[in-house]
Amino acid sequence: MIPHVKVDLGIWRVVVPEWLGLVAAFLTTASFVPQVVKVVRTRQTTGLSVGMYSMFSTGVALWVVYGITIGSRPVILANAFTLALCLPILCLLVRR
Repeated sequence: MIPHVKVDLGIWRVVVPEWLGLVAAFLTTASFVPQVVKVVRTRQTTGLSVGMYSMFSTGVALWVVYGITIGSRPVILANAFTLALCLPILCLLVRR
């Protein structure tokens, strides 16, 4: 039988979740880059929904506000960057 060992994680209890959040935020946000590059280069938004991008952008903006209120850097940074990627597409969609 293995004895139960209690490990005090101390600072790691804070650091590890913060870094996991930052990595997850980077990966999910970066997934928008290919779409943005394609739309900006071609100026083609055929097949993209104005409603979806409007709702998504509004939701992401609210996530930024939420991140600010709870003081979460991963939430703030990921959603601010995602919003910056989505707004050019939304602008092109609204103009078509």
